[in-house]
Amino acid sequence: MVSDPDVAVLPLTGERTVPGIVEENYWFRRHEAAYLALRRYCVGAVVLEAGCGEGYGADLFAADAAVVLGLDYDPLTARHVAATYPRVSAARGNLAALPLRESGVDVVANLQVIEHLWDQAGFLRESRRVLRPGGRLLVTTPNRITFSPGRDTPLNPFHTRELAPSELDSLLREAGFAVEYLGGLRHGPRLRELDAAFGGSVIDAQVRVVVDGGPWPDALREAVASVTAGDFVLGTTDLESCLDIVAVAGRA
Repeated sequence: MVSDPDVAVLPLTGERTVPGIVEENYWFRRHEAAYLALRRYCVGAVVLEAGCGEGYGADLFAADAAVVLGLDYDPLTARHVAATYPRVSAARGNLAALPLRESGVDVVANLQVIEHLWDQAGFLRESRRVLRPGGRLLVTTPNRITFSPGRDTPLNPFHTRELAPSELDSLLREAGFAVEYLGGLRHGPRLRELDAAFGGSVIDAQVRVVVDGGPWPDALREAVASVTAGDFVLGTTDLESCLDIVAVAGRA
């Protein structure tokens, strides 16, 4: 990893997850767990990460892939990725009109991004266009049922439309994809112990501190700092109660 004083540090938006910040570690590790689970689909492949954000995930994929293009609409983000992760080819681009030729990539990765898009169906059509026959689309997104419970409009102001597992499955199939895997990411045993220790939800404990704007309690900060990607588990049962939906869809 290299450092450029002009572009290496991205502003914290309250939404973009970045590595190396203790208070962000839970969310970073939760995202990292999905990347680690999906990296096997990128071995030897030409990969487009559509909406690469800070770039840590694209760099993780680049350890196994032939080529990784990290695409993001924000120009500062694209410059940051280019300066920080030399294994990733970074570019600025609109996910509604991907700047790639037809059938040019083996994998399109879209992790924790589709919930931000106004035209989700249009993005999926674009993804299918740039994938080679037999290529795969990798998608993760917060589960609407657990992320914004009891409502159709997202609690998160950065999200335009959140999806339940069945809704993501339908959206992928309507766009012409064959859904090969539909799973859910959730807390493993150690995180369930932390949930119990913090009144039922370590997530809610973090949110309360952020909303209140006060200092982090030492016990919560230490607990959050201790979280690893291995503390999350991925499975296919009881998807409606999962935290994040994980889908792998193939282009026929």
